[in-house]
Amino acid sequence: MTLLRRDFLHLGAGAAALPTLSRIARAQAYPTRPVRIIVGFPPGGPNGILAGHVAQWLSQRLGQPFVVETQPGRGGNIGTEMVVRAPADGHTLLLCGPANAISASLYPSLSFNFLRDMVPVAGVTREPLVMVVHPAVPAKSLPELISYANANPGKVKIAGTGNGTAPHVTGELFKLMTRLDLVFVQYAGGAAALKSIIEGEAQMMFEPMSAAIEPVRTGKLRALAVTTTTRAPGLPDLPIVADAVPGFEASAVTGIAAPKGTPTEIIDKLNAEINAAYADPAMRARFVDTGGMVLPGTPAEFGRLMAEETEKWGKVIRAANIKAE
Repeated sequence: MTLLRRDFLHLGAGAAALPTLSRIARAQAYPTRPVRIIVGFPPGGPNGILAGHVAQWLSQRLGQPFVVETQPGRGGNIGTEMVVRAPADGHTLLLCGPANAISASLYPSLSFNFLRDMVPVAGVTREPLVMVVHPAVPAKSLPELISYANANPGKVKIAGTGNGTAPHVTGELFKLMTRLDLVFVQYAGGAAALKSIIEGEAQMMFEPMSAAIEPVRTGKLRALAVTTTTRAPGLPDLPIVADAVPGFEASAVTGIAAPKGTPTEIIDKLNAEINAAYADPAMRARFVDTGGMVLPGTPAEFGRLMAEETEKWGKVIRAANIKAE
């Protein structure tokens, strides 16, 4: 039987549509089993808390458990590599953040490239760091601190949380932009560094809002400024560092990423659901309670932000000659 040309074209169009229909069906069915959200740091920290908020929301919305799994080590890179090597089907995701932007320059021999081997899904929060000083420091404002440090070169110690961490590179950026003679003292993590400055072993620190807010409110530390370009809801009376150091900006940007090759339809579905959380007053409040500001937007917008963060911190790492411990 001879096929009419219009029948042939109709059949051809139907065949061409099959891959599209298959992708749509796959996205509609997703997830088909529990989804892991990998956090590259020990449990109980701010990354785990944020991942837990995302996991709870997506579990409720998508009908499958989203489970937070911590894989600490090598500045978050063990967990990142696990996700890079995972099947690109949306069932293994990464809570990514400053460590991923910093590691690209801090660890030049990594077996993966975050920007190349992962795809952005959605932003979660942008958390300010707070410039805090011990109450014995005779400076009630950032301009006063700059004057004090200029008059006492080499005597102001900055508590660090380890080479290449967000508080460290933020402090190095501050040193580069102000040309102040400040001395870093590195401690074994955020808790030890915070303890050191509360006890007066160090005089100043750049601390994430989530950890700084309690000692500031109780008077154990004095806050001088926040590092973002706008004031922070958690401490709204604080000025921004850029008021005294024009052009300064630093923050802890976090989000969700997936292995390269994850279907676009799945990425878009996850992005839409995560952004829906920011429109829900109760969920939005939970994210804000961690000290950050929510980061709604498209996958492409979050990807551009991570690329900008990677370039920025790479410049600081090279200029300050920071090496991995």
